[in-house]
Amino acid sequence: MRIFVTGGAGYIGSVCSELLLNEGHEVAIFDNLIEGHRRAVDSRAQFIQGDLADRDQIERALSNTRPDAVMHFAAYALVPESMRDPSKYFRNNVSNGLNLLDAMLTTGVQRIIFSSTCALFGPPDRVPIDETAPARPANPYGESKLAFEKILRWYDQVHGLKFVCLRYFNAAGATEDLGEDHRPETHLIPNVLKVALGQRPSLEIYGTDYETPDGTCIRDYIHIVDLAHAHILALGATASGFYNLGTGGGSSVREVIAACRKITGRKIDTIEKPRRPGDPPRLIASSEKIKKELGWQPQFQSLDVIIETAWAWHQKFPDGYEE
Repeated sequence: MRIFVTGGAGYIGSVCSELLLNEGHEVAIFDNLIEGHRRAVDSRAQFIQGDLADRDQIERALSNTRPDAVMHFAAYALVPESMRDPSKYFRNNVSNGLNLLDAMLTTGVQRIIFSSTCALFGPPDRVPIDETAPARPANPYGESKLAFEKILRWYDQVHGLKFVCLRYFNAAGATEDLGEDHRPETHLIPNVLKVALGQRPSLEIYGTDYETPDGTCIRDYIHIVDLAHAHILALGATASGFYNLGTGGGSSVREVIAACRKITGRKIDTIEKPRRPGDPPRLIASSEKIKKELGWQPQFQSLDVIIETAWAWHQKFPDGYEE
């Protein structure tokens, strides 16, 4: 298949592009490089530097590449920033997403795989979180993703545009050449590894008094390769749908730090700080639906394996994608 990947120079989009190419698909990557990295673009892919804010650019790119499907990763994804600047998130994640959908209709592209988020559920009534849980976003980031999911449902009903939405929490890990390099970096595992590399003096733990076994928040970590495989499987879905993705377990902040100490063999100092507002004690996603309907099976369910792949990448690229 020919796949058009928006945000393909970012963390998840670049790994998904790599796996698509490995499986013999043709890939065109569309990215403005504001958050992504040119060095993360696979040399086998066609690269188009463009912005979803410019519908004409998207239409030209889709007309020239004639894809069978779009994988849509391009989005802003920092929860605290979305609380400070909701306009940025609604303009990019919703308005620019509409530009993409309308350009798809104009050029006859009828299938999209959307990289969504479990953040649209907000603080859960129960865990693990399945697809029947009520959507109550606690921040503009989650709200923007939920809004786009609702738009997709209407575009399917009105225009016949088929979609699959994949919702997940914490992507982690790396392939041999592609890893996590955000500016700023807000994710736990890469920030712990930066301490191990000597790039940060210590790691801040926000909240040690939660109702969890060790008092720190528990989160669901999913290996980036397993996540990418789910997106590729979604290309074969026969109907539109929504799927949650997780590994079925979860790891606390202290457990992640302990695993990083063990794997790196380095000292990792921590500083305990008060809770951050809005952090639920436990977030774990259920993947039973996608396992049953699309046959997805995660291959990297061990936290140690996830961290080992991330550590190998960070040692190989200590400064990330910067020259």
